Amino acid sequence: MGQTEEAAAVTDELSPDMRDRTASPSLCDLFTRTLARRPDAAALNDPLNKLRVTGQSPMRLTYREADTAITALAAQLMNAGLSPGAVVAVQLANTVEYPLVLLAAWRAGLTVALLPQLWRRVELADALGRINARALISASRIDIVDHAEIAMNAAADVFSVRHVFGIGKHLSDGMTPLDPGAVHEMPRLPMVDAGKAAVISFDVTVDGLIAVPRSHINLIAGGLAISMESGLPSPARILSSVIPSSFAGLVSSTVTWLLGGGTLSLHHPFDAQTLDGQLRQEECDTLIAPAQLALRLGEAGMIDSLPALRHVVGLWRTPERVESSAEWHGGQANFTDVYLFGEAGLVPRRRLNGGSPAPLAEGPYGLSSGNQARAAGEILLTPNGTLALRGASTTPMAYRPARTDNTPAPDSVDTGYGARRDESNGMLHVTAPPASLAAIGFYRFRTQDLERWAERLGPGTTFTTLPDQLNGHRLAGRASEAARVREAMVELGLGPLMTEAFRERGSAH
Repeated sequence: MGQTEEAAAVTDELSPDMRDRTASPSLCDLFTRTLARRPDAAALNDPLNKLRVTGQSPMRLTYREADTAITALAAQLMNAGLSPGAVVAVQLANTVEYPLVLLAAWRAGLTVALLPQLWRRVELADALGRINARALISASRIDIVDHAEIAMNAAADVFSVRHVFGIGKHLSDGMTPLDPGAVHEMPRLPMVDAGKAAVISFDVTVDGLIAVPRSHINLIAGGLAISMESGLPSPARILSSVIPSSFAGLVSSTVTWLLGGGTLSLHHPFDAQTLDGQLRQEECDTLIAPAQLALRLGEAGMIDSLPALRHVVGLWRTPERVESSAEWHGGQANFTDVYLFGEAGLVPRRRLNGGSPAPLAEGPYGLSSGNQARAAGEILLTPNGTLALRGASTTPMAYRPARTDNTPAPDSVDTGYGARRDESNGMLHVTAPPASLAAIGFYRFRTQDLERWAERLGPGTTFTTLPDQLNGHRLAGRASEAARVREAMVELGLGPLMTEAFRERGSAH
């Protein structure tokens, strides 16, 4: 059974509106099913260079071994007094601990808040306070950054945080070690409700930072859309170079892995030589990566040199650039563009036979399965010339509702992205990002927030957003004393995307 058919079988278990909790499997159920069928099959593989990234040795886990680790982690979280429904925030590297912690938290009935890796004290404290987080899980270090210290400082600023868990060696004082290899008495597990919030991700809109909750059902719907549009095999051997700290990062990697019941290998971005070695060693048939990076790998001939690779899924944080992107040159591997509209939603479209992007169209977009098609969602064009989404993977309550024919559509989300209809063929063209926002890779900033920070950093300090071919935009800063401004920003707890804007010209990135 290919993944298209297997994913369709999961869809059949979901109710027509995909909200019937009694009929819907949870993500934990998907893992348990594969565990029962293939307990000794390969489940999770660490990055080859994990020792450099986190100071820990790489792990390779079967489903049986992963289940043991998940049980141990769930027991530690529950024994700490975290009750079902509590929010646990996670900031980790792209290593096997990430999916293990996710599944452990879900098994314990917890909601996981996904924290971007580059967030520092200011962003972390703001986000943790908004969601009333009860715990924070972080690493001792990621690359050369002491994330244990960052976590403790951020937690100290938020009254609701009662536990700070750490993975790795040399944890800060006050952190509780979280060990997937430890043995603990397992409390009674709660029932997992697939209709309740499984994750919370964060988005920046014109209204500022917002928390976006999603249920297991929402996440499965997003994973199905990508899996079936891409035609992924089952079981697939997936390598993901995207950290699951966003809706798209999570569903494109962890959720597609759970749907197909194959192997998920992780690559902490980015090391081209290590990536190539992982793809060859694991004989991966699927690569998940930022779209611009994947296109460059195709142009460089790397994809062609990997005979096992058949599917490449490229994530676009700048969907307005898909149409003008280069044709796909990946030989035997097909390419699927995934249009990402912040955290509001996504639309996957497999490329045409010639390698050019497939156009978007108004109306339902489907999950193809044999001679049948199931709607993954619906694309709308608002009277204001913006693109809106509606479907099982969106959570309209977090966003402004779209307006259709000047009437609010409460079950839809206005993404804010400019779009226009081509009257000659009815196709849609995404023309511009939301006004007053700058996208830098998987991060978004309001321009007014950049101006506010520039004012706080002293006279003559300015931020500028410049076009960047790979990341959409990049930040550039100007100050009379750049070194002093950088030091002040670090002391304030601002992230490296902002502090690095003031690096000296000619210095290393």
